Amino acid sequence: MPVEITWWGHATCTVEDSGVRLLTDPLFAGRLAHLRRRRGALPPPEAAEADVVLVSHLHADHMHLPSLARLAPGTRLLVPDGARRAVPGLARIAGRRELAVTEVVAGQEVSVRDGVRVRAVSARHDGRRLPFGPHRSPALGYVVHGAAATYFAGDTGLFPAMAEEVGPVDVALLPVGGWGPYLGPGHLDAARAADALASLAPAAAVPVHYGTYWPIGMDAVRPHEFHAPGEEFVRHAARLAPKVAVRLPGHGERVSVP
Repeated sequence: MPVEITWWGHATCTVEDSGVRLLTDPLFAGRLAHLRRRRGALPPPEAAEADVVLVSHLHADHMHLPSLARLAPGTRLLVPDGARRAVPGLARIAGRRELAVTEVVAGQEVSVRDGVRVRAVSARHDGRRLPFGPHRSPALGYVVHGAAATYFAGDTGLFPAMAEEVGPVDVALLPVGGWGPYLGPGHLDAARAADALASLAPAAAVPVHYGTYWPIGMDAVRPHEFHAPGEEFVRHAARLAPKVAVRLPGHGERVSVP
């Protein structure tokens, strides 16, 4: 049974495996602070329908509280350890929406239903809520184990033990860009994401985290960093991991993998 992936933009994807819907880092806003959605229509209401939501880290473009407030009552939410303490608004929304919040650490595995389970893995990224302040919560990735094994990397830099920690996977959802003209440490660009792909060696890959949000007033600053990462990843992957089938969906497009 193939896994179906819908890319809604940025790091937001719906992963459907064995009848279970998992949603990654939901961000359904037209604008977030200084960022504006520049490509792709806002996701429709059904994008917020999920059995389980996976939040990789606490940055506002990944743990977006207004988007979490759109989830149906009873939705299960996996977040990094310490998230409720670091983001008080999370507890308020979870209580109001009756969300079932579970804090997890790297290496922890959570059973979902119908034989589907989720395992948290580490990421190399600054996971705190704000750019400044104490590190109260780690950044994570997740591996969904069902009919296939699907790795959602969240935000991460490349690190030597990545493939060993993630383990064998069938599908990799890898970040290949960002929301500004320059990527800081703890991120993958298209070339480094292809290096990660060669190490992970899945059957299929989908590039995410690019081509959606951009700072207001900076359209003319390194615009290729907004438009090009997806196609650049395809090109690098063809050279470094030629056996991997790379799918390049548009915003809102659903693809079956592997």
